[in-house]
Amino acid sequence: MPINNEQLSVNSYQLTVMHWLAMLFLWTGLLFSATSYAAIDVYEFKTPVEEQRFQALMGELRCPKCQNQNLAGSEAEIAKDLKKRTFQLMEEGKSDNEIRQYMIERYGDFISYKPPVRGSTYLLWFGPFTLLALIVLVLLLKRRQAIAPAPTLTPEESARLADLLKRVDNDQ
Repeated sequence: MPINNEQLSVNSYQLTVMHWLAMLFLWTGLLFSATSYAAIDVYEFKTPVEEQRFQALMGELRCPKCQNQNLAGSEAEIAKDLKKRTFQLMEEGKSDNEIRQYMIERYGDFISYKPPVRGSTYLLWFGPFTLLALIVLVLLLKRRQAIAPAPTLTPEESARLADLLKRVDNDQ
């Protein structure tokens, strides 16, 4: 069945419209994805010392969501909130210890990479050393058992052994 010029022009028109719609959706998607990455928190510090203090705190406090990442490297929403709250506390004139204590009261010892030594953190602080001491003790006991001297031979066994060794020497 032959295709006439009218059908061909309608098909090319539909393809052109579809092409432009696809491009419109693509550019819209790119535009919205770019704006989500454009939201960078910027804090204005009065002095470079304050900025260094803020960065030190961000490196010392752990993200509650990311768990093994500090606040400085985390992009989680809770990390952004904690950064903002830390900045506010600094603006209020709170000391580093007061800010740490504020965070520990709300999020527990987990938020700090340097938790305090107390009853609830003994295992964290002393567990690795205790485990290491136990491993060394077990290894020493195993080694001591392995090196234990052989039992001494009775006079009859000694005579028999000497006789066997003489035979082996004569056979060679």
